[in-house]
Amino acid sequence: MTDRYSRQILFSAIGEAGQKRIKASKVVLVGCGALGTVSSEMLTRAGIGKLTLIDRDFVEESNLQRQSLFTEKDAHQGLPKAAVAERKLRAINSDVEVEGVIEDVTWENIDRLCRDSDLIVDGTDNFETRFLINDFAVKKEVPWIYGACVGSYGVAFAFQANRSACLQCLFEQPTDVGTTETCDTAGILAPIVHVIAAFQVAQSLKLLVGEYPPQEILQIDVWTGTWQTITAEKARNQQCRCCGKHQFHFLEGQEHKRLTRLCGRNAVQISPPRPTRSDFQKISKRLDKSAQIDLNEYLLKIRVDGYEIVLFTDGRSIIRGTDDFTEARALYAKYIGN
Repeated sequence: MTDRYSRQILFSAIGEAGQKRIKASKVVLVGCGALGTVSSEMLTRAGIGKLTLIDRDFVEESNLQRQSLFTEKDAHQGLPKAAVAERKLRAINSDVEVEGVIEDVTWENIDRLCRDSDLIVDGTDNFETRFLINDFAVKKEVPWIYGACVGSYGVAFAFQANRSACLQCLFEQPTDVGTTETCDTAGILAPIVHVIAAFQVAQSLKLLVGEYPPQEILQIDVWTGTWQTITAEKARNQQCRCCGKHQFHFLEGQEHKRLTRLCGRNAVQISPPRPTRSDFQKISKRLDKSAQIDLNEYLLKIRVDGYEIVLFTDGRSIIRGTDDFTEARALYAKYIGN
């Protein structure tokens, strides 16, 4: 075993045998924002076998205060987070196979993206995706580590199929968009991101070496200095639609939305009804006289009439400058097509 992991191996709960199990593991991280960048770096330095990073968004200047893998250059170039993170993490540890996937995780692709994983780590920014991960994890009996932060407050929990409550035991349905605080409405401090990500990675390593984390929900506020754990041992609900009755509504697409408001960002994401490939050159040539166009190998930005339309290679688009579905759909149809 390489000297690279010698200090981790000296930790008795891991040792040589645990490090070998970590090296053989495959982890999927969904969302490469604040939590995702911090936890992915720690997982990469810990020497996991393969890390798959899935993210739908691109780097912006407002990310730099807390999303630790990204630089000003990445933001100025508007590069996809998954592509940047892949490059940075490969430079940190060439022992780890790192794959960046520029996609939005949906009921149609989650099996393809996560089917071989030993563990899923949550770095998402919305509950609809978390409920989808929860459905997949329960059905496939894969553990997943939930984490969320806003302001100075954070929460985390290790969901363990057939051992702990699932997400639907704790929250029956996702909260409605606009009803809870987000980083874009309440702000966020970088220290809470690092605390929650550290807890997520610690629980991840524990599961990967064959131990079971306690069924406790961690709640921390780094500004007030409060820290508490809430037991969830009795939270498992035998009548739960997901883990009790095995009705996977999110995984079957019954809860899927083609249009999604990106909370607090005055933006709408539009997903194509079927897999497609965007022809950037053709679109930019068609619009170059009526709009400002920025193009790279990952995405096409169209700035027109006070709006910004970001088109990805998979046909997905983020319309910035409105949170109205009808207006966003009209802009997409006008400049991209139906």
